Amino acid sequence: MTATELNRYRLTEIEEPTDEMLSAIMQEVCEEAVRKEKAASRRYFDELRRMCDEYRRTWEHRLQQAQ
Repeated sequence: MTATELNRYRLTEIEEPTDEMLSAIMQEVCEEAVRKEKAASRRYFDELRRMCDEYRRTWEHRLQQAQ
């Protein structure tokens, strides 16, 4: 099945998808889910690192002032 055929297909009550269509649709959904999870994970850990760096800088500054 070509990408054009798959993109043209719409789930309706009139036309049942073939097993090949369902498999291709589920494969695309799976790939998109993996891609979105990786992006979300990357954003989460980037933000966590940023927060840790900010916390460390705050405490380094406090310690320097205390000395």
